[in-house]
Amino acid sequence: MSRTEPHTTETTGEKRIHREYVMGVRIVELPDSDGSAYRFEAPEHDGITFPDSEAAELYADVYFDVNAFEEAGTGERGVPPVIIQAGRDTLAAYFLTRDGIDEQWVGSFMGVQPGKILRYKSRVHDRSTNIRERIKAEGLD
Repeated sequence: MSRTEPHTTETTGEKRIHREYVMGVRIVELPDSDGSAYRFEAPEHDGITFPDSEAAELYADVYFDVNAFEEAGTGERGVPPVIIQAGRDTLAAYFLTRDGIDEQWVGSFMGVQPGKILRYKSRVHDRSTNIRERIKAEGLD
């Protein structure tokens, strides 16, 4: 999966910035004895940690796709309402960021083939990339 944003390797203490996006959103690598974890950070967001960078990057795509969201108060298994309202492709992409959930599970849940889930994921990525590019072009960062 290609990204338009450069891969940043700035180190800040024990954290290393994995990727910076517009509007103060970033993914930070948190090295530990078992490898690394990746934390999504954004203004007005509690942050969330993922075991791999791909899930963190997809989460960032979902975040931009729905114009930001907060998970606080949704519970351990809840989905923020804005994600549900955004449509099937955004919901599928959000599910894929959850630990232990893959295209097979999401496809079964939604009643579609796993290939369609991958197309949903690609649509969310494309939209979020376009949103970030427009933010940069309009100087809104």
